Amino acid sequence: MIRSQNKIKIETNSSSMSDLVFLLLIFFMITSTLISPNAVKLLLPESNSKTMARENVTVYIDENHNFFVDTDVPIAIGELEAFLRTSIGTDVDDACIVLRADKTVPVQDVVQVIDAVNNINTTNGSKHKVILATSPKQ
Repeated sequence: MIRSQNKIKIETNSSSMSDLVFLLLIFFMITSTLISPNAVKLLLPESNSKTMARENVTVYIDENHNFFVDTDVPIAIGELEAFLRTSIGTDVDDACIVLRADKTVPVQDVVQVIDAVNNINTTNGSKHKVILATSPKQ
């Protein structure tokens, strides 16, 4: 009787699968840390509007009347215009400043941000816009 030397092995190599899972894990960890649309936790006012704009700079005002510009470090209201100038840059003439203010914030704080942007527009001859961010009505 002649026996065949070629036997079929029923094993699978899982090393490439573990490499793939590891790379996917790294990818999702990196992308999840880069995405932080709300660096400061706020209760936004509700609205039915669906206006979307490209976001150049984000200004946050929390319930304690602290101002933040694209960071979680509070700044003084007197420094707001200087921070906005450096955040916008000089090469952009029509930036969108998204204002994310807590719904308990007085209107005066919102007006101070608008005034700072208007001062920059007057000085530079630019056309920057302020957009008030809201959450959808329920």
